[in-house]
Amino acid sequence: MDTSDSLKPSAGFSTRPSADGNSRSEIGSGQAIQDLLPSRASYPSLLRRLVREPLLHFLLIGIALFLYFGRGAPDETDARRLVVTQAQVEALARQFETTWRRLPTDQELANLVETYVHDEILYREGRSLGLDRDDPVIKRRVRQKLEFMAEEMAGRESPSDAELAAYLQANPARFTRPALVTFEQIFLGPGDSDGSDRRLAAVRLALEHGGDPETLGQPTLLPSHEDKAAVDLVAKRMGEQFAAQLETVPLGQWTGPVISGFGAHLVRVREWIPAALPSLEDARSPIAREWESERRTRALEEHYRRLRQDYRVAIDAKQPGETPR
Repeated sequence: MDTSDSLKPSAGFSTRPSADGNSRSEIGSGQAIQDLLPSRASYPSLLRRLVREPLLHFLLIGIALFLYFGRGAPDETDARRLVVTQAQVEALARQFETTWRRLPTDQELANLVETYVHDEILYREGRSLGLDRDDPVIKRRVRQKLEFMAEEMAGRESPSDAELAAYLQANPARFTRPALVTFEQIFLGPGDSDGSDRRLAAVRLALEHGGDPETLGQPTLLPSHEDKAAVDLVAKRMGEQFAAQLETVPLGQWTGPVISGFGAHLVRVREWIPAALPSLEDARSPIAREWESERRTRALEEHYRRLRQDYRVAIDAKQPGETPR
């Protein structure tokens, strides 16, 4: 074997003596360099191999964690930093003024701020321990605040007269004024007691001779007369049967016995005003109040309906009375 051929430099390489006299090989220019570099056609396959390389994935995850905990994570000193702003101090002062009808002194204001800091620190510490989770009182308070926000976002414009008039016509039962009655009564005693007919006749005779109605009959704590009393309230106090009879008795005449929940009465109805639907001018305030209440209810229902569409609810429990499978 000719060793001289093996010592010849290959194509693309050249030798030159170095400063120490030894020969060193160096890469030549031209085609030899292009042969050593990957071809452009192999770039996509190389990128695909890099994307699938697990080591690259771990490297990227490590960089992300370093950036988060090194720079992005909040400092513990910031989490325990409590700033009382000028707006909060002014709100505390306004609340004090609303309650006590005067501005707080400097010492009182300092005490208010310290109380605020005290409550805020305890609140933050409680949250850090998870004491706010699964608490029905806190859940109810948060729900109420969200519902209040939903009500306010629904609109604050006052209803027009046309809207109130339409609402009045659509809900007459809510605003119909009950019948009003003015009457006098003389209590005769229990309705089924012996001698009730005799007492009734004696009272009638006394009235015919000018007797005072307030001095006749059996002693009772019931009022001797009512002036424009709502019939529905009379029915609650005296009974439905008594109120119904007041509508049928002749006006201005003593009539009896009229039976109530307490017993028998002799009554004289002086005035009966039938039930009526008021005009918008006469009942604007209650109509507007009911309109606003219904608007808020609709706003809450609509707000919940939109929220409910974004949730998928799964009930992982058997219904009451359902036998296990």
